[in-house]
Amino acid sequence: MSYLVLARKYRPRTFGQMVGQEHVVQALSNALEQQRLHHAYLFTGTRGVGKTTVSRILAKSLNCQGADGQGGITATPCGVCQACTDIDSGRFVDYTELDAASNRGVDEVQSLLEQAVYKPVQGRFKVFMIDEVHMLTGHAFNAMLKTLEEPPEYLKFVLATTDPQKVPVTVLSRCLQFNLRPMAPETVQEHLVHVLEAEAVPADAQALRLLSRAARGSMRDALSLTDQAIAFGGGELREAAVRQMLGSVDRSHVFRLVEALAQGDGKTVVEVSEALRLHGLSAGAALEEMSMVLQRMAVQQAVPDTGAPADEEAAAIVRLAALMPADETQLLYSICLHGRAELGLAPDEYAALTMVLLRLLAFKPGVGTQPEKKTLNEGGAGVAARTRPADPVAPAPGRPVSQSDPGVAAGVPASPQPTRQPNPGTPAQRPSAPPGHVLPVVEPRQAPPRTTAPVRDTGDVMGVPVRVQPEPLREAPSHAPAVVPTAEGDFWFATVQQLVQREAIAALVRELALQAQLVGRDEGHWMLRVERESLNQPASRERLRAALHAAGHAVELSVEVGPVTDSPARRNAQAAAERQLAAEQIILADPFVQQMQRDFGAKIVPGSIKPIEKH
Repeated sequence: MSYLVLARKYRPRTFGQMVGQEHVVQALSNALEQQRLHHAYLFTGTRGVGKTTVSRILAKSLNCQGADGQGGITATPCGVCQACTDIDSGRFVDYTELDAASNRGVDEVQSLLEQAVYKPVQGRFKVFMIDEVHMLTGHAFNAMLKTLEEPPEYLKFVLATTDPQKVPVTVLSRCLQFNLRPMAPETVQEHLVHVLEAEAVPADAQALRLLSRAARGSMRDALSLTDQAIAFGGGELREAAVRQMLGSVDRSHVFRLVEALAQGDGKTVVEVSEALRLHGLSAGAALEEMSMVLQRMAVQQAVPDTGAPADEEAAAIVRLAALMPADETQLLYSICLHGRAELGLAPDEYAALTMVLLRLLAFKPGVGTQPEKKTLNEGGAGVAARTRPADPVAPAPGRPVSQSDPGVAAGVPASPQPTRQPNPGTPAQRPSAPPGHVLPVVEPRQAPPRTTAPVRDTGDVMGVPVRVQPEPLREAPSHAPAVVPTAEGDFWFATVQQLVQREAIAALVRELALQAQLVGRDEGHWMLRVERESLNQPASRERLRAALHAAGHAVELSVEVGPVTDSPARRNAQAAAERQLAAEQIILADPFVQQMQRDFGAKIVPGSIKPIEKH
């Protein structure tokens, strides 16, 4: 006798054997008991949830003759009468199954409907079951509409589909629709336990949990995977064999990854990722398992003590939930979900897995960032300590300022920028007062009206007054940072220019060289100063030292953070500002430009004047 697979051997024969579809079973059972029978039923749901099985049980309930041959319509078919056994074996003449995936044309549907005019031969009702009905063509649907709406009293239609969105609404409105839901992993596992007990196959609970999770709500898939696992494990189901067959990731790897991410341990993260690659485990399965673990951790953090007592992984979930903040758990869960979609875009899925894991580590809140927190009093005290006290200013008559005013009593923290040369036309700012000193309020004086400066004679061109004052050339002119030239700055500027021209430095190394100020040179050692800590990276310092060594400067470099007054970047910015000012003056002194402004009221578009770079 040939072997019968578990999915067919343990197909439910009655409504009582159905699992996970109680809402459908209850509705059909009550309709059968009360004789309130619709003429067309539509069963929808994913693969392997029982659509064909419910159709066959419904056909048996309508045509069951009872064990004594005197039965009628019932919700519990006997399973032993001629009608029940013939339907189970697929040879009942009044029960017709049509596969719409391979018989989708109007001719096949018309051939089926031609049988509707004949009364049942053996049973009480004719039952036409059309599987995958959404595959029918539009003409085929139209051909069956009239019969589907008003069939003979002895004819019942049963339609099944995995995609009800493709079924015309004219068909949906003529049917009683039931949605068969995907089954929960716990329901599938419980059914597998009964099946394996009947088969006398030893099995681990964790192995069954893996199979029920891999079935993704389909009981047929679960039984098919169980058949494969029995063959793979030599007649028994063990966790290691099932995990190897499915290619699923051991939860111990996932727990190590989550714990390493919680502790910011990048080395362990990379090691576990490499171990997954060496074992040939699926990268997508790893992210899926991580998502499931993070989801359980989030539930544990929101509602503690909600895990199943018999779950072996509950203790590990509780421990990991205590190691990681709730907001970080949510962030990692979101990155894992989006990372699964990126695996197919990368040339190597394991490289993509490593990048996703490193992204989890990079976006970990608080890693590598220590924000500097200063109060206003501390900022004001720091400014007063770093600056030379200025001469006191005589108070002007006005309303006194209260000591509780934070803008005056505490002072304003100043950034460590170098002292700039004051512009001739700009009034000098008053020095900041020490904390707690009370200053009077000085009423602002009205600024004198602006006057247009006369155009100086350029020699051959006579300056002509313009009727309308032109708009400023730039809406927000930026002044170049002040440069305090030094001898070390001249030497460093020339050295950096040579390195840049030879393309010996690039990217962050070039930025470090341009933004740095040479503050001291000893034999074999140079001291540089930068304003931003982000430029002071060991890799950038080493590459700059190697470039200097190749240029003939065999020195060691030290970099400190502080105010910078003479750097190649500042010199370049000052030179660019001078070129820009010269270009604007040339344009404003041009006779044609002056004529256009005088005769037509022309205006220069702000920011449109650019100096010509000479190479």
